[in-house]
Amino acid sequence: MLKIENLHVNIGDKEVLRGIDLTIEEGETFILFGPNGSGKTTLLMSLMGFGNYTVTGGTITFKGVDITHAPIHERARLGVGMSFQRPPTIHGLKTRHLVEMCGKHSRNGIPDVDGLSGLVNFTDFLERDINAGFSGGEIKRSELLQLMAQSPDLVLFDEPESGVDLENMQLIGKTARQLLDGFVAPDPLRSMKEIRSSHKTSGLIITHTGYILDYINADRGQVMYNGHLCCEARPRDILEHVGKYGYQECVRCLTK
Repeated sequence: MLKIENLHVNIGDKEVLRGIDLTIEEGETFILFGPNGSGKTTLLMSLMGFGNYTVTGGTITFKGVDITHAPIHERARLGVGMSFQRPPTIHGLKTRHLVEMCGKHSRNGIPDVDGLSGLVNFTDFLERDINAGFSGGEIKRSELLQLMAQSPDLVLFDEPESGVDLENMQLIGKTARQLLDGFVAPDPLRSMKEIRSSHKTSGLIITHTGYILDYINADRGQVMYNGHLCCEARPRDILEHVGKYGYQECVRCLTK
């Protein structure tokens, strides 16, 4: 699904990613840990194609297509979707219209916005401007609604637990699991078994707290430190180890 080879990325004159190699298979969920400022969000933003993140070396291949220098809209149409940690407020654009646009090029066409919004308790927010006055949990639910409409093949989550209370965390966690399990808009002519067997979604998730691991089936994990990937292991094992010892052993791994 995704292959990253020797990826180097600058923000301005500063090199942030220093030779990233990562492969994510179809249907696989990969968890990325690391301290603040280590380059985790830079990796996701580079995969999505944002202009402030300059690829100075290496390649990004998605579903066999080289997208290293492709614009954002081409990556989205190919099937890359992202939930941001801090998405912007957009005045003058209603949530309903954005969700419709997210689904315009999906495998399902224009989505049933009202039906999808009911799944994340978001119906009352559809006629409001994007993220205007939304709480942390409401912003995350809006992001999930957009992703459900898009129905991407690869989902990038940047700290889905950030700014979310426990009540919203349960809903967000369950919805994220549905997306990773291969969620598509309900189709009365197809069984859930048929839908899931035909659509295997991959995921790349940044987490600090690890709460999202209570809701999803994560396959592999690594730590990012100072722009490098290291310490690959089962995600829960990494979380437990970092909780006990911090990231210092990852530094030792990188200096061996």
